Amino acid sequence: MNKWVTSILLVVLSTNVATVAQNLPTATMVSVGDGDTLRVNQQGQTITIRLGCVDSPEMSQNPYGQQAANRLKQLLPKGKTVNVRRIDRDRYNRTVAEIYLNNKSINLTLVSEGMAVVYPQYLNGCAATKNQLLAAQSAAKQKRLGFWKQNNPIMPWDYRAGKRPVTNTPSTANNNKKCDPSYPDICIPPPPPALDCGQISQRRFRVLAPDPHGFDGDKDGIGCER
Repeated sequence: MNKWVTSILLVVLSTNVATVAQNLPTATMVSVGDGDTLRVNQQGQTITIRLGCVDSPEMSQNPYGQQAANRLKQLLPKGKTVNVRRIDRDRYNRTVAEIYLNNKSINLTLVSEGMAVVYPQYLNGCAATKNQLLAAQSAAKQKRLGFWKQNNPIMPWDYRAGKRPVTNTPSTANNNKKCDPSYPDICIPPPPPALDCGQISQRRFRVLAPDPHGFDGDKDGIGCER
């Protein structure tokens, strides 16, 4: 999606967010657990809330998990009054909800900053803000914000399932005489013959000058982006 179209769509859709937040129950912030978990006090009871429809990196997904938790703490300091739109209760007995501060969706804010990703499996729980969330994620990916700075990000749900990145270290690649130093994180042989993106399996890898294969056509430092 064109970045200008995405920006316009975000502006148009955001006009509905304040309406969603109106007349929702209030609660007082107590603490933040991680990038998508927090505790609030509501009518004298402490409630653990899992942010609905989004998923933040796990704390062990360095550095993005800690960054997401820190950002949530900045957005929702202790004592802040928030609005809570309850969606469901999860298997850990946590309340799944959308949280609003000053009529702004915190779930949406995290996605727009690359501090959380849309959780497709549970997106229908946020029918009123579904389009905003998807548009915000598209914009964050285009801008390579937060979690999207990675060349090959592992989604939090895949990470929890045990998936881990498999990469050649720069030292391994550079010590191999058959690996061109323009591609320090993977092993691509120097020309000849010249290769193009259709002839290799790697995508979105770091490229340094002089880029003899011409993988980085737009000169943004990332090769074979599509």
